[in-house]
Amino acid sequence: MPEQHPWEPFIPENARILIMGTFPPGSHRWSMDFYYPNRTNDFWYMMGLIYFGSRDALLRPGTKDFDLDKIKSLLRREGIAMSDTVKVANRLKNNASDKFLEVVEPNDLHALLQRMPKCRTVITTGEKAAQIAAEQLGTDAPLMGHKSVSDNGIELWRCPSTSRAYPLPLAKKAEAYAVALGVTMN
Repeated sequence: MPEQHPWEPFIPENARILIMGTFPPGSHRWSMDFYYPNRTNDFWYMMGLIYFGSRDALLRPGTKDFDLDKIKSLLRREGIAMSDTVKVANRLKNNASDKFLEVVEPNDLHALLQRMPKCRTVITTGEKAAQIAAEQLGTDAPLMGHKSVSDNGIELWRCPSTSRAYPLPLAKKAEAYAVALGVTMN
């Protein structure tokens, strides 16, 4: 059965960066109703490390729950939009692995970028997302930790997957994303 992406893109008024994964995990894995909802995914821990110097900065104090208000506040402050590259997908196995995800319909990256006139940077969280975005931008998918630039000047970065299944320490993932985000980590 094809699955429809559950969320609208999150686009702050000042969006200058768009971060795109592939497709969210099944709802049974969600700890919140927003991008990167799985507690075992490194994304929000990494963002806490990059912007606040603490992996737990985006958790509610004294809990293991993400603080969605704090997350959205960070994204608005930094001009970071969130979306995924896939709008409709088939899971070939009952998991979140990109390896077993069939793209039925990609998100329209050009339409997303039209809604964000200040956005010149797209950061993808893994290989499949980078391939899908590159195809739409008419450029080659960049190597891990690198960027390619489309004919209309959009920088496409391929950063490491934030899945814990991807064997790279959190600090190394944070370093790669900080470069793409243009942030100096402490």
